[in-house]
Amino acid sequence: MTEKLTILAALAAFAALFLQVIRLKRSRKEYESQVKAWKLRLELDLKQAKDERDRLLDGLGDAFLIVDSRANILFANSAAQELFRGRALTGRPVREAFLDPRLAEALLLCLETGEPVRSRVVLPQQTSPLGDLETRGNNAWIIDAAQLSDTPDGNPNTRVVIRDVTSEYQLDQIRKDFVANASHELRTPLAIINGYLENLLDDGMIEDTEMAKRFLTVMKKHTDRISRIVEDMLVISRLESGEASAIKIEPFKLRLCVKDVLERLESVVRSQQADVSMHLHDDEITLEGDRFYWTQVLFNLVENALKQNPYKDLKIEVGSSESGDHVLIWVKDSGIGIPSADLPHIFRRFYRVEKHHSQLEVKGTGLGLSIVKRAVEAHHGTISVTSVPGVETKFLMTIPKSPF
Repeated sequence: MTEKLTILAALAAFAALFLQVIRLKRSRKEYESQVKAWKLRLELDLKQAKDERDRLLDGLGDAFLIVDSRANILFANSAAQELFRGRALTGRPVREAFLDPRLAEALLLCLETGEPVRSRVVLPQQTSPLGDLETRGNNAWIIDAAQLSDTPDGNPNTRVVIRDVTSEYQLDQIRKDFVANASHELRTPLAIINGYLENLLDDGMIEDTEMAKRFLTVMKKHTDRISRIVEDMLVISRLESGEASAIKIEPFKLRLCVKDVLERLESVVRSQQADVSMHLHDDEITLEGDRFYWTQVLFNLVENALKQNPYKDLKIEVGSSESGDHVLIWVKDSGIGIPSADLPHIFRRFYRVEKHHSQLEVKGTGLGLSIVKRAVEAHHGTISVTSVPGVETKFLMTIPKSPF
């Protein structure tokens, strides 16, 4: 009887143990299932957080990089990928990713000192981050680097922002060049006028009527030049100011505008025995724009052709045609042309093409073609120039029929 009880107790204990084992296995499976679910949820949350971070950083207009303590790129947003197109970034050392080591100097200094660094870098066209797509000449970039919060291993990552400031840099250079050139252009005629005035004030000089008249004639030419420079600078300033009053929009007939220009230049045309003609595709064509500025544009182009070619038998044509929603207007001449090396620069302020006859006359302001370009662009148009020396030089303007 005792043995039976012992066996029953053992069986009960074994059954209890078996049930406990089953419960433990079940609990372990539930635990493993929960852990797996937690891991999956954590991975999903991390992925969502990473995707959200990437979306936010991809929304930045500037290139954004995250770099580890060994200067290896861990992350690059879409703007960075676009900037350094054609080159792999993630996982590469910064020194290999950047074409010019000057781009990496601010970052390396930040890694070395741990302090935020912000600097501007001006690069030649050949080493621009844009590579072969860079067409702007010298290009400027702001490099902003700062360490992020410490990582668990004690090696903080560094974020780098690369901002393209080429437009601002070039505009600043234009302003500096403009001030320097304007000062020079005004100083020269003022010095000439001052010299002649000193001579006139010498004893007896003013009593020499013929000499005084010759001096005053030269002074008058240079005062006219100063007035023209000042007026041209004011015109450019108004065109670039963005003021609504700079452009007055009203319909006008192109033929009357051209006719007005040719009448104003009639004496020069006659003295040079030039052949100036007008060939419009439609005598009644009407443009929407500011007639004052269009008169300036055509006057400067025709006058420029006459000044650069002070010879007999010069042929100048002012013409127009239509192309879809645009009107094409051109001024072409049969003069000595523009050297190919000068063509990319002729719309720059105060730029002059050196000709062998340029010293025979008082120079122009050097602002005429700049005014032409700014006025055409103010009407949402474009202007281009082609030249075959001794055959044809042509300024072609493409203007929307309804630019405003």
